[in-house]
Amino acid sequence: MKATDRPFLPYGRQLIEEEEIDAVTSVLRSDYLTTGPIVEAFEEKLASTTGALHAISTSSGTAALHISALAIGLKPGDIAIAPSMTFLSTVNAALYAGADVVFADVDPDTGLMTSEGLEKALHSAGERARALFVVHLNGQTANMAGLAQVPTFDRLNVIEDACHALGGMHSDLDGKMVAVGSNAFAQMSIFSFHPVKTVAMGEGGAITTNDIKLATRLRTLRNIGMTHDPASFQSRDQAFDSHGSANPWYYEMAILGLNYRASAIHCAIGMTQLGKLRRFVDKRSALVRRYRERLAKLAPLIRPLPEVTWCKPAWHLFVVLIDFAAFGCKRADVMRVLYERGIGTQVHYIPVHRQPYYRERYGDLDLPGTDAYYEKVLSLPLFVSMTNDDVDFVVSELCSVLGEVK
Repeated sequence: MKATDRPFLPYGRQLIEEEEIDAVTSVLRSDYLTTGPIVEAFEEKLASTTGALHAISTSSGTAALHISALAIGLKPGDIAIAPSMTFLSTVNAALYAGADVVFADVDPDTGLMTSEGLEKALHSAGERARALFVVHLNGQTANMAGLAQVPTFDRLNVIEDACHALGGMHSDLDGKMVAVGSNAFAQMSIFSFHPVKTVAMGEGGAITTNDIKLATRLRTLRNIGMTHDPASFQSRDQAFDSHGSANPWYYEMAILGLNYRASAIHCAIGMTQLGKLRRFVDKRSALVRRYRERLAKLAPLIRPLPEVTWCKPAWHLFVVLIDFAAFGCKRADVMRVLYERGIGTQVHYIPVHRQPYYRERYGDLDLPGTDAYYEKVLSLPLFVSMTNDDVDFVVSELCSVLGEVK
């Protein structure tokens, strides 16, 4: 079979089945297209899945990151620490709240924040450090137990960007495996349900937390800062009638929020997908094992990410580290030829500190681990409907292209 005869393989793709279509149809026939019981049911299922006490759905992972920064009170004069090897939203969230960012370096082979990188960033941030955004990348988690040993870690508001890691587990301080999102080390964990994620709902995100005060604040922030809860009303002369009953139309806005709600339609998809999470994680893991078997003889010029010892990953991306210089080729040329042969690839990510906005704000930064990781990564196709034959085809074509492109 010629490469052009095969269906195109993107680097990621959602799997939508009849259950999701039926769930959306049910919502469309119901009284609620936004808010309503399916949103609450989705949040309860996500909380149960992660082991957290509360889950708050949002319109996107970016929205979730934004209101998490607002919920902990980040403000001008504060500093948040974050890795540069992440999607833009992680870092942008701190700036949305008015804070500044100090970038922590990452391991050059995994892209994950290290204790050494965190210590150096904390030294640079000084007393202004108020928050830490830890990124779980590609499906593997940062070493949370190791990061927690860094002095002053316990003085930080810790937010785990777990958008790549739903369904995974990592070690707690006792070496016990706990679910990503259970917040063993963090105040909040953030998830994304973009179509290429393990669980997709079109667009959507969520925050898990074990803190009831944070959960209440997050729900208010995602709803324009508005509340209908009589217990929280401040203007009692407006809120209550002469008998002490809350006026039925009354609402208040005591904080400035945003319209970041997830719709019932999106949550119906998410609810169904959450029920398939273990199946999805297991299938992705099997495909990763197949990739590793096929790539084993090609090290060190082509090698999969090393597997860390402190987590059980839920693979979101399959990333290989390629010594493009040794092959005498350019990454962009390899990607273009693979695309012509029906294989989509991507680079996750361009380091945030290299973006024009951040270079203008903070200058040219020295993050050797981040830069080394960026120079050699390539994301290959990984999604649930792939087959072992698809994996073999991708590896074969990758090797062929690396040998041909000069």
